Amino acid sequence: MLRSRLYLLAAAVLWSTAGAAVKLSSLSAWQLASGRSLVAALVLALAIPAGRKLPSWRGLAASVAYAATVVSFILANKLTTSANAIFLQDTAPLYVLLLSPLLLRERPSRGELAAVPVFLLGLSLFFLDQLAPGQLWGNVIALGSGVAFALCILGLRAVGEEGSSVLVWGNLIAGASVLFPALSGPAPTSLDIGLLIFLGVFQLGLAYALFQRGLRETPAVEASLLILLEPVLNPVWTFLFAGERPGPWAIVGGAIILLATAWRTLLGSGGGSSSPAETPAREAQG
Repeated sequence: MLRSRLYLLAAAVLWSTAGAAVKLSSLSAWQLASGRSLVAALVLALAIPAGRKLPSWRGLAASVAYAATVVSFILANKLTTSANAIFLQDTAPLYVLLLSPLLLRERPSRGELAAVPVFLLGLSLFFLDQLAPGQLWGNVIALGSGVAFALCILGLRAVGEEGSSVLVWGNLIAGASVLFPALSGPAPTSLDIGLLIFLGVFQLGLAYALFQRGLRETPAVEASLLILLEPVLNPVWTFLFAGERPGPWAIVGGAIILLATAWRTLLGSGGGSSSPAETPAREAQG
């Protein structure tokens, strides 16, 4: 459905503000990771009462994948360049493409398979003149963040209506897991506090609520492709607020991703929108 895809695109827009906010903050990675997740957990628990329920074992596994995603992304942004962190995390569609038939029994449609190289071409061009060598551990953590993000997408898709519990408890796990090192960081300024509130409420809490809602009616592969709008917009906000200017290849790659995103949003994936529960039944009927 078009509405579900618009939810996913709105989530990508909110996620894309992370790079600028992290660069503007003087807090440590531990403080940012813990603070924004705890704020997000509180906001989501107040806004979505159903999210306060304890998740099932399957939901708990998705919560852990979520927590690993949001914490590792902040750590990677502090240890390597923002471009490296986003590029490596946004390899997630490759893992979703490989794992969705095994974990969700969702076979990618021909349209989705055709879209993957187009998106990846745009993504590779987008970062051709931005990827920096070195910063090994930051790059390794960013790559792990991509794997965790793929598992998070698959987990949220699998649990369906339980997704709100995954978000609340995933943020609690994320915030609590790095709380101890966060306590030894620098004292926050008023700007830091404002950025933490923004990150927790909008960039993380509202964004993942929209993402979880859109994912209910959108196949995992399709969703993982649509949210590649995030790395296109991230350097726009970073340029406007932190002064980082994108290079010429970034403009070309970004244009490809924007066109591909519009194509996937308007045309969809044909018959590839069935839920995990419906897929086996369709196979049995066929």
